[in-house]
Amino acid sequence: TVGITDYAQNELGDIVYVDVETDGEVLAQEDVFGSIEAVKTVSDLFLPASGTVTEFNAALDSAPELVNKDPYGEGWIIKVSLSKPEELDTLLSPAQYREMIGA
Repeated sequence: TVGITDYAQNELGDIVYVDVETDGEVLAQEDVFGSIEAVKTVSDLFLPASGTVTEFNAALDSAPELVNKDPYGEGWIIKVSLSKPEELDTLLSPAQYREMIGA
């Protein structure tokens, strides 16, 4: 399951639209899989590990604010079938991420 961090949703502000048109596509790590629109800005969404996008959270069509309210739960954006699970080892741990953002 892929989404954005609590820090990212807070920095973006109120989410008003999530666009994902890559359902069923095979993408590489760091490829853009969609975009997220907030009152402040529009930002690309990057895939953290290579794989096939298998599902988009359709609830975001009518309630994009779920990303703000529950980014680690109901606000997930896509599901991915990983083709290179070893790429997950290159991601930051929660503790490393908190240190990076100064939290």
